[in-house]
Amino acid sequence: MTHLSHGEFTPLPLPDGLEDDYVDCTSSCGLKYHVIRAGQPTHPLILFCHGYPELAFSWRKIMPAIAAQGYYCIAMDQRGYGRTTGNANDASYEDTDLSHYTMTNLVRDLVCLVYRLGYKKVHCIIGHDFGGVSSAMAALMRPDIFQSTIQMSHPHHAAPLPPFGPDATPKQTLDIQAELAKLNPPRKHYKYYNSTPTAAHDWNHPSQGLGTFLRGYFHLKSGDWEPNNPHPLKEWSAQALEEMPEYYIMRREHSMPQTVQTNMSNLDPTKTESWLPASDLKIYVQEWSRTGFGAALSWYRAQTASTPESAKDMLLFAGRRIEVPCMFISGSRDWGNYQQPGAFEGYESAEVVGEGCFRGCVLVEGAGHWVQQEKAEEVVGAVKRFLEGL
Repeated sequence: MTHLSHGEFTPLPLPDGLEDDYVDCTSSCGLKYHVIRAGQPTHPLILFCHGYPELAFSWRKIMPAIAAQGYYCIAMDQRGYGRTTGNANDASYEDTDLSHYTMTNLVRDLVCLVYRLGYKKVHCIIGHDFGGVSSAMAALMRPDIFQSTIQMSHPHHAAPLPPFGPDATPKQTLDIQAELAKLNPPRKHYKYYNSTPTAAHDWNHPSQGLGTFLRGYFHLKSGDWEPNNPHPLKEWSAQALEEMPEYYIMRREHSMPQTVQTNMSNLDPTKTESWLPASDLKIYVQEWSRTGFGAALSWYRAQTASTPESAKDMLLFAGRRIEVPCMFISGSRDWGNYQQPGAFEGYESAEVVGEGCFRGCVLVEGAGHWVQQEKAEEVVGAVKRFLEGL
């Protein structure tokens, strides 16, 4: 992979009202952030956190309209992604320090960014996919800074609990990978696959070419793929998870590029060009070709339930709930709403969200996982209504 200094980057082709910039946080969290910004820095701050395999660029359709409402909008390439550099992002699988990717450190990154921007409070933090985890945990950990939050396409679920009481029996964790391997045909969970030593090589070197692979990946998880008709899962078990598409519950022998290639057979990938034109896909191909996927995949390594660093990290927040205004936005055809059984419904639980804090859910009809790109106008409307109600 080729790694360029910031001075060598070609500015991204952005819509009117958006600008590239860099925010130097090397003295605090060790990162030099690449950000996309819109609006005036004297206005209330809104942060936008992307997911995988995306970039700050993924918010290009949303930010100008929100900035026009009187906000300063910042989308950052998160740790390990895009043009943000620092803290050994180029380390090998074996040499990667996963403590950099635990949620306490990722929220620390956001706090350092906020301060470097000259703010002490964030009016709203909005996150999609893995960025939805960032947005929820930032609000949960530091509600004094992150004063409201929106998750998209990845519902928040409560932190795990340690054994309670002297006679409590430690909860036995289901080995979901072992259970999935017993199915016919044998399967595996995509999050655990993304945590393996071979995943980055697979993502970096798809046999169909990176552009075709990413087009297919975006297609399969979108509302344009007809089999996407999600429903709540009964439980966290191999039999329940088997109902999900293969891009979530993969064939054991397949890599992700093979999964995409198999499922895209005889499909028309140009359907997604209505919301992801070739010129925009080219940006993703350009950036991932330059950086590779290894550092970004470290989020999966640090956040899967089997990772000791993540388990210890999250126990710090046992029993804590979101105590600021929050809402959930997603596509009606997004399996991500239900991949963690009970999480979607958890917003209504007093153990997960404080009384009066949940401001509702918007499922955008016809949209899949990439809701802010597939149906930008509807998402902008939902975000505006939430902000107006604060």
